[in-house]
Amino acid sequence: MRVTCTFQAVRPHTLGLIGLGAIGGSIARQVKRPGSGLGIRVLGWSPEPAERAVAAQEGALDDAPARAAEVARLADLLILAAPPAANLAQLEAIGPHLKTGALVTDVGSVKRGIVARAEQLGLGARFAGSHPLAGTHRHGFEASRSNLFRGAVVYVTPCNGGADAAREVAHFWQDVLGAETVVLDAERHDAQLAATSHVPQVVASLLGDYLARHAPKGSTFGTGAADTTRLAASEPALWTEILLMNRDEILPALRALEESLGTVERALEVGDATALTDWLTRAATWRRRLDGQ
Repeated sequence: MRVTCTFQAVRPHTLGLIGLGAIGGSIARQVKRPGSGLGIRVLGWSPEPAERAVAAQEGALDDAPARAAEVARLADLLILAAPPAANLAQLEAIGPHLKTGALVTDVGSVKRGIVARAEQLGLGARFAGSHPLAGTHRHGFEASRSNLFRGAVVYVTPCNGGADAAREVAHFWQDVLGAETVVLDAERHDAQLAATSHVPQVVASLLGDYLARHAPKGSTFGTGAADTTRLAASEPALWTEILLMNRDEILPALRALEESLGTVERALEVGDATALTDWLTRAATWRRRLDGQ
């Protein structure tokens, strides 16, 4: 369900960020970009003191407290922008420190676990998950950009009884960051992302692994190999967490992928040009439609 603001959304006076990598840093940069006129104070924390210092020096933060709990105590909206496992741990750790009436969201690409954890912690009415489809294979604050979310789709996943929190979180992404929000339940989100995001990561890494082990020495790689394997440059530790957290959805998708690979293998084995052309045409038609979205 796509959400459109039909009334003036309430902007947070103070935005808190736990994690200042490509996503968290980009949120901070966009909110604090010169001339934005948003008037939002941004506090940010990273486990790396140098990252906090750079973010503050570059004007992305108004303050960079030494402890995550200090950010939680002051934020009207707190965004957990660390890797998925760290977000789960932070949600539990900062819960007792949250400001009265504050809302919490995260930016991870697997939603069932953190939505369930929020409900278990009694934060269901104050938490809604977020997943911006605006990631990059690069990581760290140096990979952040001030326009990363403008026009991007952001999924918002409510908790049970958390419709108001989901509405406000969605309005933040739209009203402050210029994104387009889509509200859906966490189970549907994880099933959908397994096919549209997590399997493509596996395929890119599969090809990267193959070329690393089997490409002849001294090979020159053209744009096709570079474009197809771009995702393989993503942070391995982050994707290990994502793939394991969503494995029950990813495994059936990979088995379906094996069926498609089997189709082209059989066509090549018997020299079946018709089957091969049909297989390539189906893929080409889908990709051309994607360009026209």
